[in-house]
Amino acid sequence: MGFFDKVKGALNAVTGGAAKVQFMYGPQVLFPGEQVQIGIHATSTGQQVQSKGLFIDLSATETIDFKDQSDNHIRYQEQTFYREIQVAPPFVLAPGETRQFQAVFVVPPEARPSFTGKLCRHHWQIRGRVEAFGNDPDTDWVDTRVGIKQ
Repeated sequence: MGFFDKVKGALNAVTGGAAKVQFMYGPQVLFPGEQVQIGIHATSTGQQVQSKGLFIDLSATETIDFKDQSDNHIRYQEQTFYREIQVAPPFVLAPGETRQFQAVFVVPPEARPSFTGKLCRHHWQIRGRVEAFGNDPDTDWVDTRVGIKQ
């Protein structure tokens, strides 16, 4: 491995570019207490990737937007939920290798539903992530919805 290969490997670790991560999950709406099946593909972009595992991150944020008496826009955001769910143990991706994973996780029973109102909304996102040295390669956050079980 030459000097520039080492520099490229270090840059990929810093930027999260050591692997490309893609995932597919079926339901358009998730429901508290129900199982969700997903597929995740992780592909090395050229270097060996030493992973500490494969994770699903589930996050919710409540956002309030309004104008005050002086017509200034005010935005308040608070993360109302965050959970990382390990779906695969540590693994190694050889240079150029793609691994496919199938995982099932349960939407937490305490998950509050998505909603959009006139001034506020409760917004859910999900992502797949390979935990590795440096910036974790991930799918980016994907919008999803959590419904109400009746």
